[in-house]
Amino acid sequence: MSVITRFAPSPTGYLHIGGARTALFNWLYARHHGGSFQLRIEDTDRLRSTKEAIDAIFDGLHWLELDPDGEPVYQTSRVDRHVAVADELLANGLAYHCYCSAEELAEMRALAKREGKPVRYDGRWRDRDRSDAPEGVKPTVRFKAPLDGATLLHDLVQGDVKVENAQLDDMVLLRADGTPTYMLSVVVDDHDMEITHVIRGDDHLTNAFRQTQLYRAMSWPLPQFGHLPLIHGPDGSKLSKRHGAIGVAAYREMGFLPEALRNYLLRLGWSHGDDEIISTARAIEWFDLDAVGRSSARIDMQKLGNLNGHYLRETESVRLVGLIAPKIEAVLDQKLRPEHEKLLLRAMPGLKERAKDLNELAESAVFYVRSRPIPLNQKAEKLLNAEARARLAEIAESLSELDPWTEEALEAAIQELAEAWGAKLGKLAQPLRAALTGSNVSPGIYEVLAVLGKSEALDRLRDAAP
Repeated sequence: MSVITRFAPSPTGYLHIGGARTALFNWLYARHHGGSFQLRIEDTDRLRSTKEAIDAIFDGLHWLELDPDGEPVYQTSRVDRHVAVADELLANGLAYHCYCSAEELAEMRALAKREGKPVRYDGRWRDRDRSDAPEGVKPTVRFKAPLDGATLLHDLVQGDVKVENAQLDDMVLLRADGTPTYMLSVVVDDHDMEITHVIRGDDHLTNAFRQTQLYRAMSWPLPQFGHLPLIHGPDGSKLSKRHGAIGVAAYREMGFLPEALRNYLLRLGWSHGDDEIISTARAIEWFDLDAVGRSSARIDMQKLGNLNGHYLRETESVRLVGLIAPKIEAVLDQKLRPEHEKLLLRAMPGLKERAKDLNELAESAVFYVRSRPIPLNQKAEKLLNAEARARLAEIAESLSELDPWTEEALEAAIQELAEAWGAKLGKLAQPLRAALTGSNVSPGIYEVLAVLGKSEALDRLRDAAP
């Protein structure tokens, strides 16, 4: 049997970080077992589903490099099929019409609460003749759930779990307007898509019992279920907006690389010994559900930042230049020229050693491609007093004869000047940094001089000289 998994988000908002992990685990499980990964858009909630949310799901999955195999399935395109299955259940005596009014259902809920009982439909139309139906009331269609015994699941993450059937009421399959409910649609779609493994959050565990009953009523083969513990915030509570970024797009905007976020999400609830940095190829080789823990994982932004820093250092410079170029262009409000990109390529080996995300990387690189004269921040202004500016003129004059223009030669020349003037090296390095970068913080000064090149470096020094 070929493994087929699916990710089935509801397009009512952004792609949640928890949803991204679910997609990743489904994608990895399919890849590990040589199967396929499918995407289904569960857009039956017409009022809340939006094209923008659907586009955000596609964009987020594509950025994470979790593209599905084949075209996505839209649940709304399959409504006729869902209704046909409900009709089949009705014909076989496994479902029935319920004529309860909204007022009756509200009274039912209120009574259960007063008596301290679970809020469940009481089955009053389960065996009642349709001739008793009140006029003008459009019925819902309810599933005739088993009343006795228990429903048992062998969950690939949670182990053996069961629920007494008496705790499950007769769920609605078709609403009064004839539209199918989520519970019916999911089962029909998973069956028709030949989904073999349903891997999702453990907030769906109760749904799995109800869905299992539907599978059995239709005499369909059951998929294997695996319910993942949810991701929590750093304080252990359910992840929410108060914990910060919970949408995938926000992590992209914060400058994280997709491979770093994949690696981080992989380690949220799944482990392989003490391994922390796991390539995608290794993840496919190692991933299986038996290593998924049963307890909730907690978001740790510092760990994600450190992991992202590792991936930045391992990423080819040409790719990083392409990723930060739009960020730099937004700061400068101008397009980068080819010579700027070449300069950034020269600078990248040193820059990426110090950054933890693409935003930091872009911020640290922008001074290289600023037009002269370089703007100075307040601290740089203070460093460039009259004495410092006079020294810069002499340094520029001295370095104009330097050849070759390398980090080693530059370091030797500036140290020689410091010794000749009886000055500490820092007294020269800090004004140099201010003049060359416009800041009091930058990569090593000899690295900056070498990357800028002789002509540009000397021009920046002369701009700052008296």
